[in-house]
Amino acid sequence: MRYNVKNIGSITMIHIIRFIHLSSLVVWIGSIVFFSFIAAPGIFKALPRETAGDVVGEIFPKYWLIGYICSIAALLTLAYMAAYERMIPVMKISLLVLMTLITFYSGLAVGSKARSIKAEIKAVEEPAKKESLRTEFKSLHFKSVILNITVLILGTIFLFLTAYNIRV
Repeated sequence: MRYNVKNIGSITMIHIIRFIHLSSLVVWIGSIVFFSFIAAPGIFKALPRETAGDVVGEIFPKYWLIGYICSIAALLTLAYMAAYERMIPVMKISLLVLMTLITFYSGLAVGSKARSIKAEIKAVEEPAKKESLRTEFKSLHFKSVILNITVLILGTIFLFLTAYNIRV
């Protein structure tokens, strides 16, 4: 359907839901791409390592909040569209649920633990303990990177499946 001044009134709730669905996916996956490949590397290139870590640490809670909000919006709108179309897209629902779970786990479990270890590193004076905490932080950072890449790959697959079914 083409939209012009004459048929703009034909925009229905399902059109708005589809728009919210697509917007949530674009913002979510776009934020992952931007933060992972532009913002974080740029911050670490421009600032001393410790300062860059502090800046990125300050951004992370907002970064995960974007993921939380967008994932819930995408799930709710997908559920609405599935009910409206009387069709259950099992693959898309499964991908989106997995992406959402990983996002919440990454932010609430891994991210929370990384923040507390980082604070502990700053407070500890003993070199051996500090080094042990740094090793633990590096392990959590690696886990976070893997989880982030996983959400990005799954999100790209999800976007492809979504784009595949769009009729223009």
